[in-house]
Amino acid sequence: MIKETFESSIGESYVKATLPNGLKIYILEKSEYNSVYAIYGTKYGSIDTQFEAKGERVSVPEGIAHFLEHKLFESEDGDAFTKYAKTGAYANAFTSFDRTCYLFSCSDRFEENLDILLSFVQSPYFTEATVKKEQGIIGQEIRMYDDSPSWRVMFNMLAAMYKNHPVRIDIAGTVDSIAKIDAELLYKCYNTFYNPANMFICIAGNVDSDAILKKIEASIKTDEGIEIERINEEEPEGVITSYVEQKSEVAQPMFCLGFKEAIKSPERTIKERVCTALLLAIIAGDSSPLYAELTRKGLINDEFSSEYFCGNGYASVIFDGESQNPSAVAKEIKNEIARIKDEGIDKKLFEAIRRGMYGEAIRRFNSVEAVAMQMVDCAVFGCELFDEIKYLKSVTADDVYKRLSLLEDEKSVLSVILPRSER
Repeated sequence: MIKETFESSIGESYVKATLPNGLKIYILEKSEYNSVYAIYGTKYGSIDTQFEAKGERVSVPEGIAHFLEHKLFESEDGDAFTKYAKTGAYANAFTSFDRTCYLFSCSDRFEENLDILLSFVQSPYFTEATVKKEQGIIGQEIRMYDDSPSWRVMFNMLAAMYKNHPVRIDIAGTVDSIAKIDAELLYKCYNTFYNPANMFICIAGNVDSDAILKKIEASIKTDEGIEIERINEEEPEGVITSYVEQKSEVAQPMFCLGFKEAIKSPERTIKERVCTALLLAIIAGDSSPLYAELTRKGLINDEFSSEYFCGNGYASVIFDGESQNPSAVAKEIKNEIARIKDEGIDKKLFEAIRRGMYGEAIRRFNSVEAVAMQMVDCAVFGCELFDEIKYLKSVTADDVYKRLSLLEDEKSVLSVILPRSER
């Protein structure tokens, strides 16, 4: 086992260990806390529909990563949720574009809960009968998301933005795609992506890191790592269409304005992500002049937000919310981007936002859940837990200004959900 300890200037430290089979383990001890948050995850998400492993090139149905997440809770000796109910722990799981995570939080019986987590994630159990049953359950979930305006406004935008990259496809897939999933395919994906070298365990809270490392090392399979090549078709720099709309049962229009970034390398660096987050706060954060103006005009409400949406082979800046006039909001945002490109970044505003985000990054260490989720990002993106704080302390307005180049009008998409009554 290779073990490292990372310390920060804010009085926090964590252990990062790598087992001989490649599994990465992140542990941050908080002895003053009563609770523990633990995550066992894999770098496997909805975008991993084509890959090559062990000399075999494979294409799988859309939604299979999410389907596998659902099925993994079942085993021959019972459902994992039932076991957690007996210990009193909160348990859950999620699949996103680039990861699948299984988690629990508890205030006692931590070792027992960790045993449950380590056991069911490493013990797949699929049969044709249980797969068929799950197809009906997930089919209902897909239909539910199809009827969700907040979900649709986002995926309509992605489908208008990306021509080939699988990020344009709903995480759960479609009713037709999941009908193609069988037990054999599930085992193939499990054996490829759930190998220890592609996985991570992140734990934060009142624990002893040395004891945890010994327990995990004794419980984890010794399988050798598998080299996985993720295959994506080349994605054009431009968007498919700049505007898309849909009618739905909403009280007022919803919008999602995205700017597609040309990808020159698979993933964004931590510095790029920090600089972009600062840029979004400067353009339209709640301390920005634009936010005040949009609010004064009644064009946005408290639902307005922005994010840097990025992962393997995709990246875009997104502004979303509710508005009676989404096109006017989009125009105001684009005008503000053009103004900042022309006039530069207000240094006082930059410094105030930088300090605020620095303080916010430090405060996140008061939450064991937030720390564990940040460690998941470290495992997926290949960075360290204190990198964000480091860059927020040293980044300059000029560094942030350079990120403006990714906000190009011709690479933008406005997705709108309108009330059905509107013509």
